Amino acid sequence: MSDATLHATAPEPDDFAVQIADQVESFLVAVTEVAKGDEPDSAVPFLLLEVSQLLLAGGRLGAHEDIVPDERYEPDLGPEPDVDELRENLARLLEPIDVYSEVFDPYEPRKSPVPARISDDLTDVITDLRHGMAHYRAGRTTEALWWWQFSYFSNWGTTASATLRALHSVLAHVRLNQPLEELDGLDTDQSMGDETLEFEAGQVMAEEIGEPLGMRQGQ
Repeated sequence: MSDATLHATAPEPDDFAVQIADQVESFLVAVTEVAKGDEPDSAVPFLLLEVSQLLLAGGRLGAHEDIVPDERYEPDLGPEPDVDELRENLARLLEPIDVYSEVFDPYEPRKSPVPARISDDLTDVITDLRHGMAHYRAGRTTEALWWWQFSYFSNWGTTASATLRALHSVLAHVRLNQPLEELDGLDTDQSMGDETLEFEAGQVMAEEIGEPLGMRQGQ
């Protein structure tokens, strides 16, 4: 039976919960490993793959019937794990292409693109996923699935989708040998005032991402 028809059944199959948890765990481990910076040349394509696979799990959660937690109130999980170090490591690793432009809601008219950061997005997604994983590891499977489904619709689904588009754009420009225009003034730090983020994105991408992938300028 496909996930799209699971709304016709009341309980979710055990293997569904295991598969979602496995994909979540895989993403958490993979992004943490990438953030260590041991293989910077493959960071972007690897993140593209991991975010794509995570969104498949999100799509399955989205197609599933509404999951109702066993308890009326969510059990206290204690303080959330700190993600500042992870965010900073990702920001350093992705510095040339960390900031991108995103439209928050494509169905809201007259909304202008806003700047966002891949490093912020990934850590935001990880925070949501870790919260559900804490329930799962504590044996509260339904609570975990409920949280992952709810936060998929309310936060991490949109965030991961935007991140996927940004990562895809980077690789597409490199593989198709189409340098980006100069990024002038695109930054998320509003306190910078008139200071701007200025660099030749095409050249930076070719040097730091394109060449490790086997691409050369002038091809």
